[in-house]
Amino acid sequence: MQYNNGNEPDIRVGIMAEKTIEIELEGVYQCGSKQVTGKGTAFFSGNDIHVKFESGISFEGEKLVFQPTDREACSLLLHDVTIGINFHWERKEDQKFRGGLELIREGENIRAINLVPVEQYLVSVISSEMSATSSMDLLKAHAVISRSWLLAQVDKHDELQSEAEKYVTTLETDDELIRWYDREDHTDFDVCADDHCQRYQGITRVVSENAATAIRETFGEALTSNERIADARFSKSCGGISESFENCWEPVHHPYLVKIIDNPEAPEGFNLDLTIEENADRWIRSNPPAFCNTTDAKVLSQVLNNYDQETTDFYRWKVEYSQEEISALIKKRTGIDFGNIKALVPVKRGDSARLIKLRIEGTKKTLTIGKELEIRKALSTSHLYSSAFVVDTEGDENGLPAKFILTGAGWGHGVGLCQIGAAVMGEKGYSYREILAHYFKDALLEKVYS
Repeated sequence: MQYNNGNEPDIRVGIMAEKTIEIELEGVYQCGSKQVTGKGTAFFSGNDIHVKFESGISFEGEKLVFQPTDREACSLLLHDVTIGINFHWERKEDQKFRGGLELIREGENIRAINLVPVEQYLVSVISSEMSATSSMDLLKAHAVISRSWLLAQVDKHDELQSEAEKYVTTLETDDELIRWYDREDHTDFDVCADDHCQRYQGITRVVSENAATAIRETFGEALTSNERIADARFSKSCGGISESFENCWEPVHHPYLVKIIDNPEAPEGFNLDLTIEENADRWIRSNPPAFCNTTDAKVLSQVLNNYDQETTDFYRWKVEYSQEEISALIKKRTGIDFGNIKALVPVKRGDSARLIKLRIEGTKKTLTIGKELEIRKALSTSHLYSSAFVVDTEGDENGLPAKFILTGAGWGHGVGLCQIGAAVMGEKGYSYREILAHYFKDALLEKVYS
């Protein structure tokens, strides 16, 4: 199949949204009839966005677009960009980008959008997501899925914009709150620059020559299914079995995003229908073989940047909360006062043992929540590693558990490619085509533009 008439498309990446934004243009940029370079500040004056540069040149309007006069030589710097939003390693940093800059109003903030060709965007994503030490086949596999995911999101964004009915991501009754989080809340741009979409940091960090080679050698290649770009997904560690798309996001079945065993053969001694609680319990408390079951520092460093390596548990993990801690945490994270927590009860699990629905029983309220990310948000100050966990309690405080112990598997939603598993496959000599075929059953690898 062909995409965009066989031509490489440009995309719009949301970088940051603040009341004022400090900008540095390196090289000459064009905005309207005027050219400008150097340092400037974007701020509101009335309903318009104003950008005033140290040179004395200023711009104003509802929307401002700065395009480089030389796309190879020019770059732009944005100060105090927040990365890792709502994750344990959230921080601010200055970031540099190629391409153009668009400034629009987003509520009470100014939104900065980077205008960049797909392949240039991907070089940054692969450099940000993966280590320069990653095997070439791992980089190529990640290049293909990142490209596929991106193009699928652009298509989805266009479809949602054209639909008359508003896209629904929350199902709420008196007894249940089921919510999923995807990219459809980005209405003014195609994708954001943070982990909510794909980690994109422009040319802030040194671009990996290996990443650039992987992009170049897979130029225009994407996964497809039924004459559409495949909505390829990835997470850090599936925990041994990957999850199905519809168990994490909208109830749509994608034949290439289904349960796969992350091992050449099914581990012996397990019933792998992990939707059954007894089977899920045994699986999570065990340490079955899998590509992603590794402690090899060399392999892990291929997938994890320094701030990701601040987390050391990937395949199996444990978190403990006192009664006071978990009651306060759930109240803060959900905005609901459950009182003291009596029990956390599994209601429904997906193919990887990830909880799709969890019932929180409190002294003041009982409510079932889902899907997986809603559960992870409720049980951590940032995001619980995954929703594939079992719950034990210890002690007694006035008839209530004194401690809750969560024992879990994997890191992330577990859908699609498992980054740590793919890194191990690359080290074992699997080609990028074999890696993709393992994680995305029945998808085709095609060149969709050239």
